[in-house]
Amino acid sequence: MRRAAELWPFQPTVRYARQLAEALRAETVGGVIMLLATVAALVWANVSHDSYEALRTTVVGPHALHLDLELYKWAQNGLLAIFFFVAGIEVKEEFVHGELANLRKAALPVLAAVAGMIMPALVYLAVSWGAPQAGRGWAVPTATDIAFALAVLAVTASALPAALRAFLLTSAVVDDLGAITIIAVFFTDHLNLLALAAGAAVIALYGLLQARRVRGAWIYVPLAVLAWYLVEISGVHATVAGVALGLMTRVHSGPGEESSPAERADHRLRPVSAGFAVPVFAFLSAGVVLDAGSLGAVAGDRVVLGVIAGLVAGKFLGVFGGAWLAVRLGLARLSEELHWRDMAAVSILAGVGFTVSLLIGGLAFGDDPERAAAVTTGVLAASLTASVLAAVLLRVRVRKHLNAQDDVVTRAR
Repeated sequence: MRRAAELWPFQPTVRYARQLAEALRAETVGGVIMLLATVAALVWANVSHDSYEALRTTVVGPHALHLDLELYKWAQNGLLAIFFFVAGIEVKEEFVHGELANLRKAALPVLAAVAGMIMPALVYLAVSWGAPQAGRGWAVPTATDIAFALAVLAVTASALPAALRAFLLTSAVVDDLGAITIIAVFFTDHLNLLALAAGAAVIALYGLLQARRVRGAWIYVPLAVLAWYLVEISGVHATVAGVALGLMTRVHSGPGEESSPAERADHRLRPVSAGFAVPVFAFLSAGVVLDAGSLGAVAGDRVVLGVIAGLVAGKFLGVFGGAWLAVRLGLARLSEELHWRDMAAVSILAGVGFTVSLLIGGLAFGDDPERAAAVTTGVLAASLTASVLAAVLLRVRVRKHLNAQDDVVTRAR
């Protein structure tokens, strides 16, 4: 009798699964999948908006555990916890092994990231001042989508110095940490202190076991799920649990370990985050109607215009201005490999808000579907604009760098 694999030649193999997982660890692949999910959502929402809304608002989960959530809420609170867990690991790695481990090196991306969160909020408030509910959306343009931004950089400017990617990655990591702090502090409607304390205790236990080098997914996965659940019912956004657990994960390998727990967790979960969690969130969040009436309303909505201005102009002014001021004041140093025009291009790229901006927009205007949809349209428009502008400028910088290298080779001859 022939084996099942011979009867069904298309059956996935371990090798193909590994190849797929490896591909999903690349920023470009994850970015493309997220973009395709967004396009699919827009197409479905504009072909049959009622069926799209029926899908995203389908309630799933046990009522007894207070987990009877709509699908888009599961994507916001559940799937994005995986994304933020991976982000938390990245933050920890940067603090221990990366740019943030050296205060002198960390100053440039940290100050740029901080200014890159303050300036978009100020630009947003200036543009939206006096509009109804304007004060609720100030945090929407403060976030940078690390995956999407790195994907654009990888596709358009892989030939640029590695220092530019390091700057974008580090500043985006700090930005993620700031965004999750904003979510925790400003988007907590009610607070169950007992559940929050229990969640903190479980996270602390997770960290203690990590510090004591206890190994085994059998103990960490249940603890992570329990921590997520307790934070979810506490009233604090559940993605905070993801970041906290990521920060608690050990980044040093112990005796007999080929890699650290953080490296192993990142290796296993990054494909899940890039290939499933973030695309599903994008699909359930980005489906807005793009007809003449809705686009006209968006164009006349100062809240939406504030979001667009904050992401496109505010992010550039904040990131580039923060970096320039840090160097001018002697607080940081620009890598010799980079030019300020490189920094200008990547500062525009920081205006790709997407995932976290969509999340914050949903939290800020969740009780007003029309305004939430308009803000989503604004985030998509701003992210597309920032991506295109940055891609053009980055390609120009690539040609300049390549020409400079050719000139050096010519002189050497």
